[in-house]
Amino acid sequence: MELSLELGKTVRQNLQERYAELRKLKEKKAGLLAAMKETEKELREEEKKKEEKEKNAAGPSDKSASPHASPKSLLHAPPRAAQKSKKPKSHWYDPYLTFLTSGGRRVVAGRDAKQNDELYAKHLMTGDLFFHADIQGAPATIMKDGQKASEQERKEAAQWAASYSSAWKTGVSAVDVYALKPDQVSKHADGGYVGRGAFVLSGEREWFRKTELKLKVGWSEEGRMGGGELAGLPAVHPLALENQIVLSPGPVVKEEAAKKIAGMLSAKADAVSRLLPGGKFVIQ
Repeated sequence: MELSLELGKTVRQNLQERYAELRKLKEKKAGLLAAMKETEKELREEEKKKEEKEKNAAGPSDKSASPHASPKSLLHAPPRAAQKSKKPKSHWYDPYLTFLTSGGRRVVAGRDAKQNDELYAKHLMTGDLFFHADIQGAPATIMKDGQKASEQERKEAAQWAASYSSAWKTGVSAVDVYALKPDQVSKHADGGYVGRGAFVLSGEREWFRKTELKLKVGWSEEGRMGGGELAGLPAVHPLALENQIVLSPGPVVKEEAAKKIAGMLSAKADAVSRLLPGGKFVIQ
Protein backbone atom coordinates (compact mmCIF):
# COMPACT_ATOMS: atom_id res chain seq x y z
CA MET A 1 0.00 0.00 0.00
CA GLU A 2 1.36 3.43 -0.92
CA LEU A 3 0.55 6.73 0.77
CA SER A 4 1.14 10.11 -0.82
CA LEU A 5 2.52 12.68 1.64
CA GLU A 6 2.73 16.43 1.25
CA LEU A 7 6.22 17.65 2.17
CA GLY A 8 4.94 21.06 3.27
CA LYS A 9 2.87 19.50 6.08
CA THR A 10 3.83 17.74 9.31
CA VAL A 11 3.55 13.98 9.75
CA ARG A 12 0.57 14.56 12.05
CA GLN A 13 -1.20 16.72 9.46
CA ASN A 14 -0.59 14.12 6.74
CA LEU A 15 -1.92 11.33 8.97
CA GLN A 16 -5.02 13.35 9.87
CA GLU A 17 -5.80 13.91 6.19
CA ARG A 18 -5.30 10.21 5.37
CA TYR A 19 -7.57 9.19 8.26
CA ALA A 20 -10.21 11.66 7.06
CA GLU A 21 -10.07 10.17 3.55
CA LEU A 22 -10.34 6.64 4.97
CA ARG A 23 -13.33 7.63 7.10
CA LYS A 24 -15.14 9.06 4.07
CA LEU A 25 -14.51 5.86 2.11
CA LYS A 26 -15.97 3.81 4.97
CA GLU A 27 -19.02 6.09 5.07
CA LYS A 28 -19.57 5.65 1.33
CA LYS A 29 -19.26 1.88 1.68
CA ALA A 30 -21.72 1.72 4.60
CA GLY A 31 -24.20 3.92 2.78
CA LEU A 32 -23.89 1.90 -0.42
CA LEU A 33 -24.41 -1.43 1.38
CA ALA A 34 -27.52 -0.08 3.10
CA ALA A 35 -28.89 1.22 -0.19
CA MET A 36 -28.15 -2.12 -1.90
CA LYS A 37 -30.04 -4.05 0.79
CA GLU A 38 -33.01 -1.71 0.49
CA THR A 39 -32.96 -2.04 -3.31
CA GLU A 40 -32.80 -5.85 -3.13
CA LYS A 41 -35.80 -5.85 -0.79
CA GLU A 42 -37.79 -3.61 -3.12
CA LEU A 43 -36.88 -5.76 -6.13
CA ARG A 44 -38.06 -8.92 -4.37
CA GLU A 45 -41.35 -7.26 -3.44
CA GLU A 46 -41.81 -5.95 -6.98
CA GLU A 47 -41.08 -9.39 -8.46
CA LYS A 48 -43.63 -10.97 -6.12
CA LYS A 49 -46.27 -8.41 -7.13
CA LYS A 50 -45.47 -9.02 -10.80
CA GLU A 51 -45.88 -12.79 -10.44
CA GLU A 52 -49.21 -12.38 -8.63
CA LYS A 53 -50.43 -9.92 -11.27
CA GLU A 54 -49.50 -12.29 -14.12
CA LYS A 55 -51.15 -15.19 -12.32
CA ASN A 56 -54.39 -13.25 -11.84
CA ALA A 57 -54.32 -12.01 -15.43
CA ALA A 58 -53.90 -15.52 -16.82
CA GLY A 59 -57.06 -16.89 -15.16
CA PRO A 60 -59.78 -14.63 -16.63
CA SER A 61 -58.16 -14.61 -20.06
CA ASP A 62 -58.21 -18.39 -20.33
CA LYS A 63 -61.81 -18.60 -19.05
CA SER A 64 -63.02 -15.95 -21.48
CA ALA A 65 -62.32 -18.20 -24.47
CA SER A 66 -65.55 -19.81 -25.70
CA PRO A 67 -65.75 -23.60 -25.17
CA HIS A 68 -67.19 -23.79 -28.69
CA ALA A 69 -64.36 -21.84 -30.36
CA SER A 70 -62.99 -23.62 -33.37
CA PRO A 71 -59.33 -24.73 -33.52
CA LYS A 72 -58.89 -22.33 -36.44
CA SER A 73 -60.06 -19.28 -34.45
CA LEU A 74 -57.76 -20.19 -31.58
CA LEU A 75 -54.87 -20.68 -33.97
CA HIS A 76 -55.23 -17.15 -35.33
CA ALA A 77 -55.78 -15.45 -31.97
CA PRO A 78 -53.01 -12.91 -31.30
CA PRO A 79 -50.47 -14.03 -28.68
CA ARG A 80 -50.88 -12.53 -25.19
CA ALA A 81 -47.56 -10.67 -25.43
CA ALA A 82 -48.65 -8.93 -28.63
CA GLN A 83 -51.78 -7.59 -26.93
CA LYS A 84 -49.79 -5.73 -24.27
CA SER A 85 -48.58 -2.21 -24.93
CA LYS A 86 -44.82 -1.85 -24.94
CA LYS A 87 -43.53 -0.21 -21.76
CA PRO A 88 -41.05 2.65 -22.09
CA LYS A 89 -37.47 1.83 -21.21
CA SER A 90 -36.65 2.64 -17.60
CA HIS A 91 -33.58 4.57 -16.44
CA TRP A 92 -31.84 4.87 -13.07
CA TYR A 93 -32.90 8.52 -12.76
CA ASP A 94 -36.63 7.97 -13.44
CA PRO A 95 -37.72 7.85 -9.75
CA TYR A 96 -36.14 11.23 -9.02
CA LEU A 97 -36.89 14.84 -9.95
CA THR A 98 -34.73 15.13 -13.03
CA PHE A 99 -33.89 17.11 -16.16
CA LEU A 100 -31.05 17.66 -18.63
CA THR A 101 -29.18 20.95 -18.48
CA SER A 102 -28.71 23.12 -21.55
CA GLY A 103 -25.29 21.47 -21.83
CA GLY A 104 -26.72 17.93 -21.70
CA ARG A 105 -25.79 17.10 -18.09
CA ARG A 106 -28.15 15.06 -15.93
CA VAL A 107 -29.52 16.74 -12.79
CA VAL A 108 -31.35 14.65 -10.18
CA ALA A 109 -33.01 15.68 -6.91
CA GLY A 110 -34.54 13.55 -4.18
CA ARG A 111 -38.29 13.53 -3.60
CA ASP A 112 -37.88 12.62 0.08
CA ALA A 113 -35.26 11.82 2.75
CA LYS A 114 -34.90 8.23 1.54
CA GLN A 115 -34.12 9.32 -2.01
CA ASN A 116 -31.70 11.95 -0.70
CA ASP A 117 -29.68 9.20 1.00
CA GLU A 118 -29.87 7.00 -2.10
CA LEU A 119 -28.48 9.77 -4.28
CA TYR A 120 -25.59 10.34 -1.88
CA ALA A 121 -24.74 6.66 -1.46
CA LYS A 122 -25.22 5.46 -5.04
CA HIS A 123 -24.89 8.39 -7.43
CA LEU A 124 -22.67 11.16 -5.99
CA MET A 125 -19.35 10.56 -7.75
CA THR A 126 -16.03 12.32 -8.27
CA GLY A 127 -16.52 15.20 -10.71
CA ASP A 128 -20.17 15.78 -9.76
CA LEU A 129 -21.59 18.81 -7.94
CA PHE A 130 -23.92 18.66 -4.93
CA PHE A 131 -26.52 21.47 -4.74
CA HIS A 132 -28.68 22.35 -1.75
CA ALA A 133 -30.98 25.25 -0.89
CA ASP A 134 -29.98 27.12 2.26
CA ILE A 135 -33.15 26.17 4.11
CA GLN A 136 -34.31 23.25 6.24
CA GLY A 137 -36.27 20.86 4.07
CA ALA A 138 -34.53 20.78 0.70
CA PRO A 139 -33.65 17.99 -1.74
CA ALA A 140 -30.17 16.61 -2.26
CA THR A 141 -29.53 17.70 -5.84
CA ILE A 142 -26.71 16.31 -7.97
CA MET A 143 -25.42 17.48 -11.33
CA LYS A 144 -23.49 14.65 -12.96
CA ASP A 145 -20.06 15.79 -14.17
CA GLY A 146 -21.07 19.16 -12.77
CA GLN A 147 -17.56 20.40 -12.06
CA LYS A 148 -17.13 20.90 -15.81
CA ALA A 149 -20.50 22.63 -16.20
CA SER A 150 -20.91 26.19 -17.43
CA GLU A 151 -22.21 29.00 -15.22
CA GLN A 152 -25.55 28.79 -17.05
CA GLU A 153 -25.90 25.07 -16.28
CA ARG A 154 -25.05 25.68 -12.63
CA LYS A 155 -27.76 28.32 -12.40
CA GLU A 156 -30.23 25.82 -13.87
CA ALA A 157 -29.32 23.20 -11.24
CA ALA A 158 -29.46 25.81 -8.47
CA GLN A 159 -32.97 26.88 -9.51
CA TRP A 160 -34.06 23.23 -9.58
CA ALA A 161 -32.74 22.72 -6.03
CA ALA A 162 -34.42 25.94 -4.86
CA SER A 163 -37.80 25.28 -6.47
CA TYR A 164 -38.25 21.83 -4.90
CA SER A 165 -37.23 23.01 -1.43
CA SER A 166 -39.58 23.91 1.41
CA ALA A 167 -39.09 27.57 0.44
CA TRP A 168 -41.90 27.14 -2.12
CA LYS A 169 -44.37 26.28 0.65
CA THR A 170 -43.51 29.45 2.55
CA GLY A 171 -44.48 31.59 -0.44
CA VAL A 172 -41.15 33.40 -0.77
CA SER A 173 -39.94 34.26 -4.26
CA ALA A 174 -36.25 33.37 -3.86
CA VAL A 175 -33.78 31.48 -1.66
CA ASP A 176 -29.99 31.11 -1.50
CA VAL A 177 -28.48 27.90 -2.92
CA TYR A 178 -24.94 26.55 -2.61
CA ALA A 179 -22.88 23.91 -4.42
CA LEU A 180 -20.21 21.58 -3.04
CA LYS A 181 -17.87 18.90 -4.36
CA PRO A 182 -18.49 15.27 -3.32
CA ASP A 183 -15.62 15.18 -0.80
CA GLN A 184 -17.26 18.07 1.07
CA VAL A 185 -20.41 16.03 1.75
CA SER A 186 -20.57 13.36 4.45
CA LYS A 187 -22.98 11.34 6.60
CA HIS A 188 -20.57 11.23 9.55
CA ALA A 189 -20.32 13.67 12.46
CA ASP A 190 -18.75 13.48 15.94
CA GLY A 191 -18.10 9.76 15.74
CA GLY A 192 -21.58 8.81 14.48
CA TYR A 193 -23.87 8.97 11.48
CA VAL A 194 -26.43 11.72 10.99
CA GLY A 195 -30.10 10.91 10.43
CA ARG A 196 -31.89 9.96 7.23
CA GLY A 197 -31.78 12.68 4.60
CA ALA A 198 -29.27 14.79 6.56
CA PHE A 199 -25.66 15.56 5.62
CA VAL A 200 -22.53 17.04 7.16
CA LEU A 201 -21.09 19.75 4.90
CA SER A 202 -17.62 21.25 5.06
CA GLY A 203 -15.34 23.66 3.23
CA GLU A 204 -15.95 26.63 0.98
CA ARG A 205 -19.24 26.76 -0.89
CA GLU A 206 -20.17 28.18 -4.28
CA TRP A 207 -23.18 30.42 -3.67
CA PHE A 208 -26.13 31.27 -5.89
CA ARG A 209 -27.74 34.11 -3.98
CA LYS A 210 -31.46 34.91 -4.20
CA THR A 211 -32.21 32.11 -6.66
CA GLU A 212 -35.74 32.60 -7.97
CA LEU A 213 -38.32 29.89 -7.33
CA LYS A 214 -39.73 29.31 -10.79
CA LEU A 215 -40.37 26.28 -13.02
CA LYS A 216 -41.90 25.58 -16.42
CA VAL A 217 -43.80 22.50 -17.57
CA GLY A 218 -44.95 21.38 -20.99
CA TRP A 219 -44.39 18.87 -23.75
CA SER A 220 -40.95 17.94 -25.02
CA GLU A 221 -39.70 15.72 -27.83
CA GLU A 222 -40.01 11.98 -27.11
CA GLY A 223 -37.20 10.99 -24.77
CA ARG A 224 -35.59 14.43 -24.82
CA MET A 225 -35.95 14.87 -21.07
CA GLY A 226 -35.28 11.23 -20.31
CA GLY A 227 -38.53 10.65 -18.43
CA GLY A 228 -41.39 10.82 -20.92
CA GLU A 229 -42.92 13.57 -23.03
CA LEU A 230 -44.38 15.64 -20.19
CA ALA A 231 -41.42 17.56 -18.77
CA GLY A 232 -40.48 20.03 -16.09
CA LEU A 233 -37.55 22.44 -16.32
CA PRO A 234 -36.08 25.30 -14.30
CA ALA A 235 -37.38 28.57 -15.74
CA VAL A 236 -33.84 29.78 -16.56
CA HIS A 237 -33.37 26.83 -18.93
CA PRO A 238 -33.21 28.18 -22.52
CA LEU A 239 -35.22 25.30 -24.00
CA ALA A 240 -38.83 26.26 -24.74
CA LEU A 241 -41.34 23.46 -24.15
CA GLU A 242 -44.44 23.02 -26.29
CA ASN A 243 -47.51 24.67 -24.67
CA GLN A 244 -45.17 25.86 -21.97
CA ILE A 245 -46.64 26.93 -18.60
CA VAL A 246 -44.56 28.93 -16.09
CA LEU A 247 -45.07 28.34 -12.37
CA SER A 248 -44.10 30.31 -9.26
CA PRO A 249 -45.31 30.39 -5.62
CA GLY A 250 -48.84 31.77 -5.33
CA PRO A 251 -52.44 31.22 -4.11
CA VAL A 252 -53.60 28.11 -6.03
CA VAL A 253 -53.33 24.85 -4.03
CA LYS A 254 -51.41 21.98 -5.60
CA GLU A 255 -54.40 19.73 -6.38
CA GLU A 256 -56.27 22.50 -8.17
CA ALA A 257 -53.11 23.61 -9.96
CA ALA A 258 -52.44 20.07 -11.20
CA LYS A 259 -55.99 19.76 -12.59
CA LYS A 260 -55.85 23.16 -14.27
CA ILE A 261 -52.43 22.50 -15.84
CA ALA A 262 -53.56 19.02 -16.94
CA GLY A 263 -56.50 20.61 -18.75
CA MET A 264 -54.28 23.20 -20.41
CA LEU A 265 -51.81 20.53 -21.57
CA SER A 266 -54.31 17.71 -22.24
CA ALA A 267 -52.37 15.59 -19.76
CA LYS A 268 -53.21 13.46 -16.73
CA ALA A 269 -53.44 15.34 -13.44
CA ASP A 270 -51.38 12.77 -11.53
CA ALA A 271 -48.55 13.03 -14.09
CA VAL A 272 -48.57 16.81 -13.72
CA SER A 273 -48.68 16.54 -9.93
CA ARG A 274 -45.43 14.54 -9.90
CA LEU A 275 -43.68 17.50 -11.52
CA LEU A 276 -44.94 20.05 -8.99
CA PRO A 277 -43.24 21.09 -5.73
CA GLY A 278 -45.19 21.10 -2.49
CA GLY A 279 -47.07 24.34 -1.92
CA LYS A 280 -49.29 26.75 -3.86
CA PHE A 281 -48.93 28.24 -7.33
CA VAL A 282 -49.27 31.10 -9.74
CA ILE A 283 -49.93 29.66 -13.21
CA GLN A 284 -48.81 31.72 -16.21
